Amino acid sequence: MISRRSLLQMATAAAGAGALGPSSTAQAGGKRVLALIGDRYHNADYIRVALDRVLEGLNVAVDYTIDYDRLSRDALRNYALFLCLRDGMIWPGGYAGPDAYPYQQGLENRDFPDARSQNWLKEEQALALRDFVTAGNGFYSLHNNSHVSLSSKTYREVMGGAYIGHPALRPFKVRVVNTSHPITQGVHDFMVDDEQHYVEYDKDRKDILLEAENIDGLTFQNLGTKSIAGWAYDYGRGRVVFTSVGHTIHALWNPEYVKLQKRAVQWLLKEI
Repeated sequence: MISRRSLLQMATAAAGAGALGPSSTAQAGGKRVLALIGDRYHNADYIRVALDRVLEGLNVAVDYTIDYDRLSRDALRNYALFLCLRDGMIWPGGYAGPDAYPYQQGLENRDFPDARSQNWLKEEQALALRDFVTAGNGFYSLHNNSHVSLSSKTYREVMGGAYIGHPALRPFKVRVVNTSHPITQGVHDFMVDDEQHYVEYDKDRKDILLEAENIDGLTFQNLGTKSIAGWAYDYGRGRVVFTSVGHTIHALWNPEYVKLQKRAVQWLLKEI
């Protein structure tokens, strides 16, 4: 794999060619991946570093971007796979920090507005993604990207479900519940210390690949100890995968999860 080692910014010339930033050059026969990453609660640097390891050796060229507003039909045109690890929120008025730390209480200047989020996804972007996948390409939705589905029925229809919520970081077990799928071949159950995301899944339950469980018996709201942690299905002529683990780099780099993510990319590119 040849990947970009620095976060890409939008370039006017590249945008005119339908790309998000200057593209890297794939090896002979390699395919191109566009990765939209990073948000208030998920630093793009750790995601890029984590995904570089996942994509290593897969003979793909990956372009990373944080520019959600340039996602479009033209931007997707030259890619075979769209990967997204970011939520659906932007913060136009700014915020004091990435999390609800108490530091802002001690600021000398208190003359700033309360942080308020807005949805970034526009319907034309959701329709562009739908047409991209329907035409035969892949969509890998990771971790908190299920939150974007809350702002668009079209996005949710493609992605397959939507975010409910999650408890604080704590250990849980991820189990393979469909051992016959190409993605899960050779992948064993694994433990992570991560955010256990609870999600709704709208489609056929036969497509569910993974289940997460807090084996210490800790629940979340009234949803119990277990949650759906991954699925895969065909959409039009393309394919969609969602996996929920991903708040920390050590969870993304769990050896069994790295293996599963690699196989997910290969399946999305129709190589397995």
